[in-house]
Amino acid sequence: MRLITKLVKAVTSRAFVVGVLILAQLIFTGMFFFFINTYVVYIQIASWILATVLILDLFNKRGSPSTKLPWVLILAVIPVFGVPFYIFCGNTDLNNRYKKSLAQSIKQTETLHIQDENVAKRLKEKNITRYREADFIYRTTKMPVHKNTKITYFSSGEKVWEMMLEKLKEAKHFIFIEFFIVEEGKMWNSILDILKEKVNAGVEVRFMYDDWGCIQTLPFGYENQLIKMGIDCVVFNPFNPILTIGHNYRDHRKICVVDGYIGFTGGINLADEYINEKVRFGHWKDSAIMLEGEAVWNQTISFLENWDYTKKIHSDFAKYSPHVYHPGTFESNTDGYVVPFADNPLDNELVCQGVYLNLINNATNYIYITTPYLVTDNELATAICLAAKRGVDVRIITPGIPDKWYVYLMTRAYYQEFIEAGVRIYEYSPGFMHSKNILSDDKVAVCGTINMDYRSLYHNFECACWMYEGEAISQMKHDFDETFLISNQITLEWCKNRSLFIRVMQSIFRVFSPLL
Repeated sequence: MRLITKLVKAVTSRAFVVGVLILAQLIFTGMFFFFINTYVVYIQIASWILATVLILDLFNKRGSPSTKLPWVLILAVIPVFGVPFYIFCGNTDLNNRYKKSLAQSIKQTETLHIQDENVAKRLKEKNITRYREADFIYRTTKMPVHKNTKITYFSSGEKVWEMMLEKLKEAKHFIFIEFFIVEEGKMWNSILDILKEKVNAGVEVRFMYDDWGCIQTLPFGYENQLIKMGIDCVVFNPFNPILTIGHNYRDHRKICVVDGYIGFTGGINLADEYINEKVRFGHWKDSAIMLEGEAVWNQTISFLENWDYTKKIHSDFAKYSPHVYHPGTFESNTDGYVVPFADNPLDNELVCQGVYLNLINNATNYIYITTPYLVTDNELATAICLAAKRGVDVRIITPGIPDKWYVYLMTRAYYQEFIEAGVRIYEYSPGFMHSKNILSDDKVAVCGTINMDYRSLYHNFECACWMYEGEAISQMKHDFDETFLISNQITLEWCKNRSLFIRVMQSIFRVFSPLL
């Protein structure tokens, strides 16, 4: 009886229904090509011509060659299928709509969200290299560097969850929350209870989640349940069973802002495995940071930009400034600089990749990285190998127990070339490494939502925090040191002993990894 119940639940789930509808579209497309077989010669000629034009257009577009290669192969090898698939997948108005909405948001905040020249000058005088890293973020995202902000680093989902509950309870004016995955359970229910209490107390609560991220964790129309509770809720880029590349743009950000003064971001989502209340892939290792002070304004603006685009409204950004409810100059016990920033796949700026490349290229002593997925493009792979070859201590920690077998296969495909270049690769033995950190030379670090893969670097809406000096840097360094001790270092011999079948599969997956 239990088996039947599970089967009924599976076949009636939203994910299953959507999958069936997409499969039906693929079958229909196949039948269409079968019935036009009479004209196959003419179609093949036309397809080859169009494929050639599209390949030439691809080569002249901006972007990494590694992201273009899968499309070139599809167009060149199977043009009859590749041409309509490429054209069809490219038909989306999300790009133009988001650009227009983003431009309106930037115009709204151009007088509210500017760089404090005194802060920038002090950073420039202190360290010109770090100033240029922060200035790169400002030039590409309009997110300025701040001081007057205390930063606290959390080495686990359990720790940040406890602090998040504490700060949410202190909210008096507004709460903004934006997450990729939300699932009913101990973690989310404890947060939801507080949100309901705050709504009843007159606090403004806005909540946004990604539809694809929650397609298997929340029931269809869940946002309506929250709206009935008084929580203003919206779903980012609702998923539908129509084949379009627009579904590839997902909101992978994790942002929680309280009264414009407290801000959280990091790897965790709002589900029980992130706090190890539910065991899925061994021990779940994650991280996050909490900001207290002026820099939270960057996070508030990032949230409102996506909120306004999704809701098709224009928020009054000024009323959510940190100084509205915390007037005067902020005091903090940190001497560090911080830039919370956000990236999106529609502005032709690879901000996340640029931030990572800057840290890797500027490292002199060491660069430490944690990532659940190591599926890099040529630019990042080259930078990592060059850093190791010039004598920098490069270490990367990946999961010991994977959550997705095919991504794990691709991740391990990079090990040999990195190790041969001098990079030290570790797998987190107790379980799944979900933390997304990069730390260099005891001075500069990034903590956020950015995986070291194509999806984060090219397709997702992401956010993170660039930090220079301050206590959070030493806290992250201590976490790295502790994690190395319980991780298994991969050897070159292990890489060379992989079976031929595994090597072939990895080669195939690596070619098409930009599309996965």
